[in-house]
Amino acid sequence: MSEEVVDKRRRLFLTAAATAVTGVGVVYVAVPFLASMNPSDRAKAAGAPVEADIAKLESGQLIRVEWRGKPVWILKRTKETLAELANMTEILRDPESNESEQPESCKNVARSIKPEVFLAVGICTHLGCSPTWRPEVAPEDLGPEWKGGFFCPCHGSRFDLSGRVYSGVPAPLNLVVPPHKYLTDSRIMIGSDGGRT
Repeated sequence: MSEEVVDKRRRLFLTAAATAVTGVGVVYVAVPFLASMNPSDRAKAAGAPVEADIAKLESGQLIRVEWRGKPVWILKRTKETLAELANMTEILRDPESNESEQPESCKNVARSIKPEVFLAVGICTHLGCSPTWRPEVAPEDLGPEWKGGFFCPCHGSRFDLSGRVYSGVPAPLNLVVPPHKYLTDSRIMIGSDGGRT
């Protein structure tokens, strides 16, 4: 064989070997890089749906659970409270909740799947403070029109017991109702409404 043929074979072999080694190196670097783009187990757990047991929740009582690092209120409303919700439309900014975030199953005056049980993310829609639950009717500091609800002490925003914002306060929207579904009469899955999480 001539030297020229041997050199061509060597060049082809070396080119093929270098290409193969480069390809393996690219895969070796790309796999961990692409895997790092997936959320960590901790991040997945933080965003996962949570279950809440409401078996011991009594009328007029509020409990708090955490979902995605945010407080979620679960309030069991009284029959009197439910009756009063329809009478408040004149003093509310968005009484029909047309501009606010909530699941389709909660597009009603009570803003809930079951009228007596109300869920809301406990963060004011103005600047992110956490409102306080003020169930008393017409306290001196909130005035005679106050029928109970949530009051944000940071800038004075007011929300009724359906999380609907009063007119003339800094908060632009009603409180967010998170996606949720009932697993049983006494267990709620927050963060999943059956179709999306």
